[in-house]
Amino acid sequence: MPSRPEPIVALDLPTFESARTIVSQLGARANFYKVGLQLFAAEGPRVVDWLHAEGKRVFLDLKLHDIPTTVRRAAESSRALDVALLTVHGLGGEQMVRAAVEGAGGETGILVVTILTSMDAAEAGAALGKPLRGLEEEVLRLAGMARASGAHGVVCGGAECAAVLADAGAPLRVLVPGIRLTGEGADDQVRMTTPSEASRAGAAYVVLGRAVTRATDPGAAYERAVAALS
Repeated sequence: MPSRPEPIVALDLPTFESARTIVSQLGARANFYKVGLQLFAAEGPRVVDWLHAEGKRVFLDLKLHDIPTTVRRAAESSRALDVALLTVHGLGGEQMVRAAVEGAGGETGILVVTILTSMDAAEAGAALGKPLRGLEEEVLRLAGMARASGAHGVVCGGAECAAVLADAGAPLRVLVPGIRLTGEGADDQVRMTTPSEASRAGAAYVVLGRAVTRATDPGAAYERAVAALS
């Protein structure tokens, strides 16, 4: 049986103060947080430094996609910030992913984003310029490239997680976003997954976002989500 996925709370919030409020409300329950584009663009590295000062681990979700040299240097900077995980876009290609892995060293795990969970097969096919009968084939192709490049893991939907692990295998680890509690609205997610589904599929990490941060009682919502991972 796979071990329970590690929960990461997404601080997809506009300001340092709003992030600090959520972290305070969750207290010792949560020790791993995602800092994405919105918060990092607004507040920069200081929010990462503050989370570390609070004893928290950080997943820096910047989805880097640029020439290899630039991505290598960005990964080096992220490693200097002591972040545990960093995302890059798989469509940047193998050389770019290898450059990210080199820049991150052994300290920061590189996660390769496959197909965003806000996209279905038709939208992904239009973006790629080729028809897709389903998403799994493209996700598996990018996962294979991630493994060949030495990446720590990949980001994909819960529906593709088991296939990625069966095809690419260890040591590749899977992070599943788009987590929704039973009965919760989709918002801008298309390929949603419940905590229990992600756990059964073998995810190493799950990202808990609005299900926790928009809840009336974030602490209680976090505990429900984590209980469902068992």
